[in-house]
Amino acid sequence: FIDQDLDQNKALEFRLSSQIPYLSLQNQTLDQLIIMAANAVIVLFFLLITEILLFSISTAQHNNTTKMISLDSSISPSTNNSYWLSNSGQFAFGFYNQDNGFAIGIWFNNIKEKTVIWTANWDQQQPLPQSKTLALIDFANSVSPDQPAASASMLDSGNFVLYNSESQIIWQSFDHPTDTLFPGQSLESGKDLISAMSKSNHSPGRFHLVMQLDGNLVQYPRMSNVKAYHAYWNSQTYGKGSQNVTLNFDANGNLYMYNTTSSSNIKTFHSVGWGHKSGNVTYRLTIDADGILRLYSHSIVQVNSSWNIEWNSSNNRCDPTGVCGMNAYCVLDQNQQPNCTCLPGHDFIDQQQRSLGCERSSSINYCTADNRDKVSLEEFYEVLWENNSYSIVPKNNRIACEQDCLKDCQCEIAVYTSNTCNKLRLPLRYAKPDQGNSDVVTMVKVLNQSSEATTTGVTKGRSERVRIGIFISSIVFSCFGLMALAISIALIFKFRMWEYRRIADQWHHDFLEDVAIRPYTFGELEKATEGFKHQVGKGAYGAVFKGVIPTNSFRRVVAIKRLEKMVADNEREFRNEMKVIGKTHHKNLVKLLGYCYEGANRLLVYEFMKNGSLADFLFQPGTKPTWEERAEIALNIARGMAYLHEECETQIIHCDIKPENILMDEQACAKIADFGLSKLLMPDQTRTYTGLRRTRGYWAPEWHRNMPITVKVDVYSYGIMLLEIVCCRRSVDMDVPENEVVLANWVYDCFVGGEMGKLVHEEDVESNELKKMIKLGLWCIQDEPSLRPSMKKVCMMLEGIVDIPTPPIPSSSISVVSIV
Repeated sequence: FIDQDLDQNKALEFRLSSQIPYLSLQNQTLDQLIIMAANAVIVLFFLLITEILLFSISTAQHNNTTKMISLDSSISPSTNNSYWLSNSGQFAFGFYNQDNGFAIGIWFNNIKEKTVIWTANWDQQQPLPQSKTLALIDFANSVSPDQPAASASMLDSGNFVLYNSESQIIWQSFDHPTDTLFPGQSLESGKDLISAMSKSNHSPGRFHLVMQLDGNLVQYPRMSNVKAYHAYWNSQTYGKGSQNVTLNFDANGNLYMYNTTSSSNIKTFHSVGWGHKSGNVTYRLTIDADGILRLYSHSIVQVNSSWNIEWNSSNNRCDPTGVCGMNAYCVLDQNQQPNCTCLPGHDFIDQQQRSLGCERSSSINYCTADNRDKVSLEEFYEVLWENNSYSIVPKNNRIACEQDCLKDCQCEIAVYTSNTCNKLRLPLRYAKPDQGNSDVVTMVKVLNQSSEATTTGVTKGRSERVRIGIFISSIVFSCFGLMALAISIALIFKFRMWEYRRIADQWHHDFLEDVAIRPYTFGELEKATEGFKHQVGKGAYGAVFKGVIPTNSFRRVVAIKRLEKMVADNEREFRNEMKVIGKTHHKNLVKLLGYCYEGANRLLVYEFMKNGSLADFLFQPGTKPTWEERAEIALNIARGMAYLHEECETQIIHCDIKPENILMDEQACAKIADFGLSKLLMPDQTRTYTGLRRTRGYWAPEWHRNMPITVKVDVYSYGIMLLEIVCCRRSVDMDVPENEVVLANWVYDCFVGGEMGKLVHEEDVESNELKKMIKLGLWCIQDEPSLRPSMKKVCMMLEGIVDIPTPPIPSSSISVVSIV
């Protein structure tokens, strides 16, 4: 740097670089110049290092720039391009396997266990086919319809984000958690996490974690109308904040609740020490399918390792309310693993998925006289249930409670505690083990075990002669018994045939005077059905066949009901059908065209209903009827029932109103069929008793209580069916979440909770119309018959002529009061 030819006494000036200022060397000694030169070298060195570092940082930043996904990008499980990766490859967004198809979500991609942490279309129940294609523009429009997206990216934080044209985030998956929180996420007040159905099925499950507005973090079973006593875990932070408390989760694995107003930590669930190397570990907080909230950690370095549990909300896997489903309870085994156990007399709905609950192993009707002696109550202890009591009576002891339940057809479960007998109907839900209340006794109505015939062996000391004598005597008595039985049968048969012909001839003569409809011979109807070849249905008394009967100008398609097993009940059935339908004429009643009364053959000929039954219309897979169609069906049925109850010459109780007995013609007009269980009321009668032979699920309470049977039993059945028409589902369905199993209970919960849209799956229905139908259905299923409207008034309510007041809670609907 120093020019050796320069005179030491001359001023020296030089420029080290464009970045070094001019140095004045005037009047400087050589030593001073050397020192100054050395300093300049040091400055140059640091400048060089700085430029290298800046270049490296710039290059690194360029290389680490977030991968942007253009708006025209798409993915499909049928191609090699089925997901979008984050920069590091740690996370992926796209299609993953679920059941027999695919779902869309985010998962850990570079560890052995590809763990799903977020799912799109959270309420999507059906898996997507392999042919499905996801275009980013379609996804963006579905999640952010108000702000157009320009691009997207899968971040290394596990967050999938959408950007607008100015690179601002307009939507992110972190704002919409499903069952998992990830470091950097928080659960804000009013938001929740919902468990998945199982490890392999990530559709919404049975439990959720709620960050309540009162500052309390609570776990509940999922249901429409949440109540405090359904909770099975909470943070005990009630009142420590109002709409300003959040659950927070940071990158170090710290899990805590934070009050944003006071800027204070109000509860810590998990804290990681300073010595922990957070960069080598990742975390997730998940409410698992079993209802337990767990904090997991996983090594990023050891990718073949598994998830470790760092913290959980409960160590007892039987704690979650309803973990075993309906009619079942949870018991821990020796290894503290949960085992679901059915109520006595019940079997698992699915042995492979025991958490789905249990159903009765026998469909026997306990209320018939023949079966009442075949049932008893089986006891078990240390289990508490949600109290769905329809009757609570004081009893001094358990035996009195047991006898009371056995005499009550409606009683299927009795819970005895503290001199109180709680009588309940099935299904039961929300069982909880209770080790500390041995005085609580649950008694379940079950079939008695068949008594096994036991034979006492002959004492070895008896002589051979005694044994031979017994053997010969038994043969002789058996022969005499068989002979007497054969003679008796022959005489009885001969007498009954003579009596039968006499009564039949007399009745046939009387009947022809009452009803003017076309008689057919058995041969004509056998030919019309091609030998009863085309069966289209079967009921309790016989099958229904499709047939073609020639008339003067055309061939008419008809439905022919052939009554079988001619016993006394069937004779009454036939007479009821003929007398009732033959005298009725209404567009919403199935028309009787003819009959066959020939010897032992009894057949009825009806107009043929092309579209099958209302049950087919509502419950079979495929396109469901529109709201307008369902409303018209409900009105058609109501008009037909009003005619039977109030406009006929003789008042008629149908006694078996259900979707299977409502038939649909080619114009989808509903018509009431099957009057086989009807009971005619003479003009001077207002009530009648009749043998129990109704369809379970549509029974009015009067049938169980041996009360007078009036037209109001039909109103009750109509109310249950009306709710089925509204919701397009059965009144009891074991394949839905527990709070929805009993339709009447779910409808009332949604009505009270202002969530009626759930009942029609968010179908576009005018809210006042939906509310009208729900209120009417709830009025019709009141336990007290006098509270139910007449069918004439039902028609007026449906037509909007009469306003419908708010109904009280049906006592058959769940009203929960703690038993203990």
